Amino acid sequence: MPAADLSLDDVRAALAGTSPLAVLPEGPPAVVAAARAALRPEEPLEPGADLVVVTSGSTGSGRAVLLPAAALEASAAATSARLGGPGSWLLALPVSAVAGLQVLCRSVLAGTRPETLGKGEPLSAAVGRMPAGRRYTSLVPTQLRRYLEEEPAALRAFDAILVGGAATDPALLARAREDGVTVVTTYGMTETAGGCVYDGRPLDGVRVRVTEGVELAGPTLAIGYRLDPAGTEAAFADGWFRTRDAGTLDADGRLTVTGRLDEVVISGGVNVAPAAVEAVLREHPDVVDAVVFGRPDATWGQRVVAAVVPVAGARPGLHALRGWVAERLGPAAAPRQLHLLEALPLLHTGKPDRRAVAALPPED
Repeated sequence: MPAADLSLDDVRAALAGTSPLAVLPEGPPAVVAAARAALRPEEPLEPGADLVVVTSGSTGSGRAVLLPAAALEASAAATSARLGGPGSWLLALPVSAVAGLQVLCRSVLAGTRPETLGKGEPLSAAVGRMPAGRRYTSLVPTQLRRYLEEEPAALRAFDAILVGGAATDPALLARAREDGVTVVTTYGMTETAGGCVYDGRPLDGVRVRVTEGVELAGPTLAIGYRLDPAGTEAAFADGWFRTRDAGTLDADGRLTVTGRLDEVVISGGVNVAPAAVEAVLREHPDVVDAVVFGRPDATWGQRVVAAVVPVAGARPGLHALRGWVAERLGPAAAPRQLHLLEALPLLHTGKPDRRAVAALPPED
């Protein structure tokens, strides 16, 4: 079903197990066609799947994830318990993304009706339509940054704002919290029915371990990938889901995700985590946002490349940004190539489209 046509009744039927639901994203024809190819609606649905959601494919091809209603129910119950009880939700993300779909699921299971943020509508207008009582929403970091600049009072109207889908800069979190905004960072993915680790702590019933990468287990897990037994076997084993993220657990069991295992840039024999470079670049006074990736380099093996959205009126140069990064992360992490962009290209989920950024023509 196209995301634009999705209703609460559709979600209610899927959660009740009476009418399985597959969600197609909105967006360019190529995105919709790829999602339809992953869903393959002409083939029978696997037993136990109540909702099928196609991943965003920010760094690779999207996959159709098979979610049982029980996983979404467990996620909603654990979220409510962690946030302090049920409340009304504002839908500010596309429902083709699991974070947006979960707003509908939580609302159905709580017996409430979510409010929807219209395209281009001020956040304060949507908040004004929400009922009294506890109020929640889910945002991606790009939205949090924008609303913190434009409408901080509207952000303060929420009892909790879940922020996920991409790493959130510590400086942005600190700024939001200093401004009285209750931000909860979430980590998870479609395969875990959305965020399952809040502020580094797993939700009730969720387990986390770090082997080669971060692995997750518990009642929120998907049952696998649509018509992809090999992919399912590779990612799901013995009740655990193997993410493609690197991370660490401290002595208190708090998870820190340090980047993607498949995105490490090896420059001059040194492993560089793009997420760390991005965070440092966003701290520069002339930078609003950044995406970092690697390109082949005859001398260094790979060179670090930065695509940067500058502050209005600013034009930071490569030399200045190299020095800024080198001082904080070492010379190997310093970008050797720079793209200045008016805005980062985004996926339908609101996350940066890393493949589109990496496809920018080299400016040698």
